[in-house]
Amino acid sequence: MDEKEYIIDRLDDQINWYDKKSAQNKKYYTFVRIISVTMSACIPILTGMVLEYNFLLHIIAIIGGLLVISESITSLFKLQENWTRYRSITEQLRHEKIAFQTNTGVYRDVEAPFADLVERCESIISSENANWANLNSNKKEGKR
Repeated sequence: MDEKEYIIDRLDDQINWYDKKSAQNKKYYTFVRIISVTMSACIPILTGMVLEYNFLLHIIAIIGGLLVISESITSLFKLQENWTRYRSITEQLRHEKIAFQTNTGVYRDVEAPFADLVERCESIISSENANWANLNSNKKEGKR
Protein backbone atom coordinates (compact mmCIF):
# COMPACT_ATOMS: atom_id res chain seq x y z
CA MET A 1 0.00 0.00 0.00
CA ASP A 2 1.51 3.30 -0.99
CA GLU A 3 1.25 6.63 0.81
CA LYS A 4 -1.77 7.97 -1.10
CA GLU A 5 -3.71 4.70 -0.77
CA TYR A 6 -3.00 4.51 2.96
CA ILE A 7 -4.13 8.07 3.60
CA ILE A 8 -7.32 7.74 1.55
CA ASP A 9 -8.30 4.11 2.16
CA ARG A 10 -7.20 3.69 5.75
CA LEU A 11 -6.48 6.95 7.56
CA ASP A 12 -9.27 9.10 6.11
CA ASP A 13 -11.67 6.16 6.43
CA GLN A 14 -10.86 5.79 10.14
CA ILE A 15 -11.04 9.54 10.74
CA ASN A 16 -14.47 9.65 9.10
CA TRP A 17 -15.70 6.60 11.05
CA TYR A 18 -14.62 7.97 14.43
CA ASP A 19 -15.95 11.42 13.56
CA LYS A 20 -19.35 9.97 12.59
CA LYS A 21 -19.54 7.78 15.72
CA SER A 22 -18.54 10.71 17.91
CA ALA A 23 -21.29 12.87 16.42
CA GLN A 24 -23.88 10.08 16.82
CA ASN A 25 -22.99 9.47 20.46
CA LYS A 26 -23.03 13.21 21.19
CA LYS A 27 -26.47 13.52 19.58
CA TYR A 28 -27.88 10.54 21.51
CA TYR A 29 -26.29 11.68 24.78
CA THR A 30 -27.62 15.23 24.39
CA PHE A 31 -31.11 13.98 23.52
CA VAL A 32 -31.29 11.61 26.50
CA ARG A 33 -29.91 14.28 28.86
CA ILE A 34 -32.47 16.85 27.68
CA ILE A 35 -35.24 14.32 28.30
CA SER A 36 -33.82 13.51 31.75
CA VAL A 37 -33.48 17.15 32.79
CA THR A 38 -36.97 17.96 31.54
CA MET A 39 -38.50 15.02 33.41
CA SER A 40 -36.54 15.90 36.55
CA ALA A 41 -37.84 19.46 36.41
CA CYS A 42 -41.44 18.23 36.02
CA ILE A 43 -41.43 16.16 39.21
CA PRO A 44 -41.30 19.02 41.75
CA ILE A 45 -43.74 21.09 39.71
CA LEU A 46 -46.29 18.26 39.56
CA THR A 47 -45.69 17.30 43.19
CA GLY A 48 -46.88 20.77 44.22
CA MET A 49 -50.22 20.09 42.52
CA VAL A 50 -50.85 16.57 43.88
CA LEU A 51 -53.24 17.69 46.67
CA GLU A 52 -55.48 19.31 44.12
CA TYR A 53 -55.14 16.64 41.39
CA ASN A 54 -54.60 13.14 42.80
CA PHE A 55 -54.09 11.56 39.36
CA LEU A 56 -50.75 13.39 39.20
CA LEU A 57 -49.29 10.77 41.57
CA HIS A 58 -49.48 8.26 38.73
CA ILE A 59 -47.87 10.67 36.29
CA ILE A 60 -45.08 11.44 38.75
CA ALA A 61 -44.46 7.71 39.21
CA ILE A 62 -44.32 7.20 35.44
CA ILE A 63 -41.95 10.14 35.02
CA GLY A 64 -39.74 8.74 37.78
CA GLY A 65 -39.61 5.36 36.04
CA LEU A 66 -38.81 6.96 32.69
CA LEU A 67 -36.10 9.01 34.37
CA VAL A 68 -34.45 5.83 35.69
CA ILE A 69 -34.67 4.26 32.23
CA SER A 70 -33.13 7.29 30.49
CA GLU A 71 -30.25 7.47 32.98
CA SER A 72 -29.70 3.73 32.61
CA ILE A 73 -29.52 4.06 28.83
CA THR A 74 -26.87 6.77 29.16
CA SER A 75 -24.86 4.58 31.50
CA LEU A 76 -25.37 1.28 29.69
CA PHE A 77 -24.37 2.56 26.26
CA LYS A 78 -21.66 4.88 27.67
CA LEU A 79 -22.81 7.63 25.35
CA GLN A 80 -20.76 10.44 26.86
CA GLU A 81 -17.61 8.31 27.22
CA ASN A 82 -17.88 7.07 23.62
CA TRP A 83 -18.54 10.56 22.32
CA THR A 84 -15.45 12.03 24.00
CA ARG A 85 -13.20 9.01 23.30
CA TYR A 86 -14.15 8.90 19.61
CA ARG A 87 -13.67 12.67 19.32
CA SER A 88 -10.23 12.34 20.91
CA ILE A 89 -9.21 9.56 18.51
CA THR A 90 -10.49 11.58 15.54
CA GLU A 91 -8.39 14.56 16.58
CA GLN A 92 -5.29 12.42 17.23
CA LEU A 93 -5.52 10.87 13.77
CA ARG A 94 -6.11 14.28 12.16
CA HIS A 95 -3.12 15.67 14.02
CA GLU A 96 -0.91 12.86 12.74
CA LYS A 97 -2.13 13.36 9.17
CA ILE A 98 -1.54 17.13 9.22
CA ALA A 99 1.89 16.81 10.86
CA PHE A 100 2.88 14.21 8.26
CA GLN A 101 1.60 16.23 5.30
CA THR A 102 3.36 19.38 6.51
CA ASN A 103 6.58 17.62 7.62
CA THR A 104 6.27 19.06 11.11
CA GLY A 105 6.50 17.69 14.63
CA VAL A 106 7.72 14.11 14.82
CA TYR A 107 7.81 13.93 11.01
CA ARG A 108 10.38 16.73 10.60
CA ASP A 109 13.80 15.54 9.44
CA VAL A 110 12.86 11.86 9.64
CA GLU A 111 14.27 9.21 7.31
CA ALA A 112 10.99 7.33 6.76
CA PRO A 113 8.09 9.64 7.65
CA PHE A 114 5.47 7.46 5.94
CA ALA A 115 6.50 4.39 7.96
CA ASP A 116 6.30 6.50 11.13
CA LEU A 117 2.84 7.76 10.14
CA VAL A 118 1.57 4.23 9.60
CA GLU A 119 3.05 2.98 12.89
CA ARG A 120 1.69 5.89 14.91
CA CYS A 121 -1.80 5.80 13.35
CA GLU A 122 -2.09 2.03 13.58
CA SER A 123 -1.01 2.24 17.22
CA ILE A 124 -3.83 4.72 17.94
CA ILE A 125 -6.36 2.56 16.09
CA SER A 126 -5.22 -0.75 17.59
CA SER A 127 -5.23 0.61 21.14
CA GLU A 128 -8.88 1.60 20.63
CA ASN A 129 -9.63 -1.85 19.22
CA ALA A 130 -7.96 -3.45 22.25
CA ASN A 131 -10.02 -1.26 24.59
CA TRP A 132 -13.17 -2.29 22.75
CA ALA A 133 -12.26 -5.99 22.92
CA ASN A 134 -11.51 -5.71 26.66
CA LEU A 135 -14.81 -3.97 27.32
CA ASN A 136 -16.78 -6.59 25.40
CA SER A 137 -15.00 -9.53 27.01
CA ASN A 138 -15.73 -8.03 30.45
CA LYS A 139 -19.42 -7.73 29.53
CA LYS A 140 -19.53 -11.40 28.44
CA GLU A 141 -17.82 -12.54 31.65
CA GLY A 142 -20.35 -10.59 33.70
CA LYS A 143 -23.23 -12.50 32.03
CA ARG A 144 -22.02 -15.88 33.27
